[in-house]
Amino acid sequence: MDKQIESFLDFIKNDKKLSNNTLQSYRRDILQYQTYLENNKINYTKIKTEGIKEYLQYLHDINKKASTISRNLASIRLFYQFLLRNNKVKADPTEGIQSPKIEKRVPSILTAQEVSLLLDQPKNIDLKGIRDKAMLEFAYATGMRVTEIISLNLDNVNLEEGYVVCKKGTKQRTIPLGKISLKALREYVEDSRPILIKTESEKALFVNINGRRLTRQGFWKIVKFYKEQAHITKDITPHVLRHSFATHLLQNGAELKAIQTMLGHSDISSTQIYMQFQDESIKNIYRKAHPRA
Repeated sequence: MDKQIESFLDFIKNDKKLSNNTLQSYRRDILQYQTYLENNKINYTKIKTEGIKEYLQYLHDINKKASTISRNLASIRLFYQFLLRNNKVKADPTEGIQSPKIEKRVPSILTAQEVSLLLDQPKNIDLKGIRDKAMLEFAYATGMRVTEIISLNLDNVNLEEGYVVCKKGTKQRTIPLGKISLKALREYVEDSRPILIKTESEKALFVNINGRRLTRQGFWKIVKFYKEQAHITKDITPHVLRHSFATHLLQNGAELKAIQTMLGHSDISSTQIYMQFQDESIKNIYRKAHPRA
C-alpha cells in the first residue's frame, strides 16, 4: 500500500497542482486510513462499502468533527478513483457513501473597537514593531487569508496606487489598501524591511527577524502576542481579522458582490454568512420601511 500511496500523492501533486497545505492534508488522511487498516488487518484492495462506513464511524467515535470526517472521505474516495483508473482495484468502495452534514459555524468576529485596540498595540519604535503594525493593518485592510499574505512578494504591492494583487494559480484579484494600512506598509517597506532582509534577492513582502519569508506559525504567534497585549478575551486568529474585515464592510454599506470579489470566494453563498452580522439599525429601518416586512 505504501507504494500506491506515494504514487497517488505524486499524481495529485503534479496533475491537480494542489497547494502544499492541501497535499499534506491528503497525506495525513490516507496515512491515518492505512494505519486503521493495518491495525484491523484489512486489505485495502478488498475492503467493501460497509468497511468504509465502519471507518467513518470509527472517526466519529474518536470525536472527529463532521468536517474532518467529510474531508477524510473525500481523500479516500480520490485515492480509490486513482487505484481504479490504474487497475489496482476492481471497484470504488466509497461509491454511494454520503458525506456527513456539516453545520455552518458562525464566524468569530471582532467589534470595530476591538480591532482598533488590537491594531494600536504594535509600536513603530523598532524594526519588529514597524513590521507588525504594517502586517496587522494589512491583514484587516485586505481580508486576505494568512497563506495568501505570507506568499506575497514585494512586487505584488503597488504603494503608489494603493493596492495589492493576490495571485492564486491562474486566478488573481486586486484589493485596495486604505490610507492607514498604506501608510504603515510604506513605512515598513522603506524603513524596516531593507534592514531585516539579509540579501537583496529576497522577494517576500513580510519577513521574519532573520530576514526570511514569514511562516504561518510566525504570523499566528504575532497575532496572539498582540491579542494578549490588548487584553482581549476573544480567541483571535488571522482568520478572525478576515471575518471582521468582511463583516465591517457589510455593516457600512458595501455590496455583497464586492466583498465576495475581495475575499476571493468562488461562490457567493460563502460570503452570505456575514449577512447575519448586519447592523441592527439597518434591520430596523427595513422592518419599518418595507411594506411587507
